[in-house]
Amino acid sequence: MNKVAVLLLMVMTALAAVAQTTTLPADSTPSPAERSMAQANRLIEKNPRNFEAYNALALAFSRRARETSDVKFYAQAEESLKTSFEISPSNFDGEKIHVWLLLGRHEFAAAREEARKLNKKMPDDVMVYGFLTDANIELGNYKEAEDSAQLMLDIRPGNLPGLTRAAYLRELFGDLDGSVELMNMAYQSTPPSEAEDRAWTLSQIAHLQLMSGKITDADNTLQQALTLFPGYHYALGNLAKVRIEQKRYEDAVKILQQRYDSAQHAENLYDLAEALELAGHRGQAQQAFGEFETKSRLESVYADNSNRELIFYYADHAHQASKALEVAQAEYARRRDVFTLDAYAWALHVNGRDREARSQIAAALAVGIRDAKMLRHAGEIALRTGDRATAEQYLLDSTKMNAPGSSEARELLASLSASTKN
Repeated sequence: MNKVAVLLLMVMTALAAVAQTTTLPADSTPSPAERSMAQANRLIEKNPRNFEAYNALALAFSRRARETSDVKFYAQAEESLKTSFEISPSNFDGEKIHVWLLLGRHEFAAAREEARKLNKKMPDDVMVYGFLTDANIELGNYKEAEDSAQLMLDIRPGNLPGLTRAAYLRELFGDLDGSVELMNMAYQSTPPSEAEDRAWTLSQIAHLQLMSGKITDADNTLQQALTLFPGYHYALGNLAKVRIEQKRYEDAVKILQQRYDSAQHAENLYDLAEALELAGHRGQAQQAFGEFETKSRLESVYADNSNRELIFYYADHAHQASKALEVAQAEYARRRDVFTLDAYAWALHVNGRDREARSQIAAALAVGIRDAKMLRHAGEIALRTGDRATAEQYLLDSTKMNAPGSSEARELLASLSASTKN
């Protein structure tokens, strides 16, 4: 449920190629995924042995999962895919969808292995390289991810899934402006009828604007996204971050409550609890954090979990350092992306293991990422190791971004300055 690149325009192109127009109730306004589900079901009604229609239905369910953030649609996608394989064992498109579902469940190592097998079967398939890109990003294999993304664009210049993956890699490598440029290209390439795709892309552009300190731009972009796709959970999450940067904490609470009401995931509850705390609702925040911990612990045995939020909960709110490290070590064993390295470093830090923490945070920053919160973490860790000059530089870099995490870095720098004067 965290940052996994998405394929959607190619999905819809494939569906349109095999689907026929379906009559829908006049008073309904179906989403793109719901239209795709209806189209696929129409084909299945005409020919129950059409395995391609079941593949199309599985993809439509996957898309509906993204639209709603409801994981039940992944289970329905699995059932559709099972039927496809019963009709046509080992059909290539079905195998591709299987890899896509592995990525959706955050089983990144398994997805990479399956994608490698498919790549040997079909070396020029663009989306297989997309799956390799996605899996390698989440596993922290950034050179391999970059190579796969480049091959996507070499094979089919300007293709939408290649553009969005290249944009995400540019973000990770610290080129926020370049990432926005590619996301804008992707947005311009998305048909106006694909409202959710366009809202998703706008939400990503707003995220990049927010990370660059362009708060007003991010706000405006998110309003566009929510006009296109009202109540969109990705846009709501980013809009709440904008409101927090604007110190409009009550507004952030309302937005995050709306998101949680529609998508009751543990990580969404964690964000709501933090906003409640910022708004001064201590009792409600404490209750929400308690509910979050229960939900998060229950799902921590699965690959698709909220372990990173759980790490920061134990480290920063519950002040249970040993539990933070326990969860961080489990997640670190699964994946080595920059965000997991950051969380692991912070867990080491709160346990007083700062030299190890500094090594992990340095590995994350070496990728090139410019994240104000991560830079603030690096500054605090460096300070604890006695390297004040490096710490101050990290903190200064964080403050210059004027992004989430910058205000805490600014406070720490002011504290350091005051202690020097005294």
